[in-house]
Amino acid sequence: MEEQKCIIELKGITREFNLGNETIRALRGIDLKIFKNEYIALMGPSGSGKSTLMNILGCLDTPNSGQYLLEGKDVSKSSDNELAAVRNHQIGFIFQTFNLIPRLTTLENVALPLIYAGWSKKERDARAMEVLSQVGLAERIKHKPNELSGGQRQRVAVARALVNHPSLILADEPTGNLDTKTSYEIMRLFEDIHANGNTIVVVTHEEDIASHMHRIIRMRDGLVESDLPNTNIRNSGNTEAPVSVH
Repeated sequence: MEEQKCIIELKGITREFNLGNETIRALRGIDLKIFKNEYIALMGPSGSGKSTLMNILGCLDTPNSGQYLLEGKDVSKSSDNELAAVRNHQIGFIFQTFNLIPRLTTLENVALPLIYAGWSKKERDARAMEVLSQVGLAERIKHKPNELSGGQRQRVAVARALVNHPSLILADEPTGNLDTKTSYEIMRLFEDIHANGNTIVVVTHEEDIASHMHRIIRMRDGLVESDLPNTNIRNSGNTEAPVSVH
């Protein structure tokens, strides 16, 4: 059996914030390994440190101490420019509020990360079209975000996250602004993405959303309270052939 490839290793990660005269210890020494093609829920009450941890995993923030190895490279001491390059090439982000640019079309929103990666317009459009087809939005490439439903906007955000072939996809409350039916459609899409070999970490406070994931990490007071495999994985009941998303 092939040994699982560790793509993330955190060693003793701490993060503190100064709030007036008070020091907030958001993370108090996190040790964590994430392996290729894992599907993980990151849970915890408000103030547990899960958002801070997500920001560090996404190279949007740096720890006060400890090591963050991303595919073997220590990024915990990287410069802002180095972190920006890591975010652009190795990490796909999906946000609760979609974070689409209103004046850009669906195609332009999805192709945007490839501009920073130095792709030609022809290459950008072809790759953006490919991932939009995979998330079922090939007919919506000329629409602006305000011409799309919430579920369609989140699909655009998913396509944008996939466009760079990232090694890690981070989703922050991806169903938070969606109704129940649309939430399950997005979870089915995530299952297809995971089935095609992607590593996904989802921050959620919803137990029914977390029930779809294969591993559940629960945080409290800046520490990992529990880290367990999900023994009762809920499938979105997709009877169709899986979408080829890669």
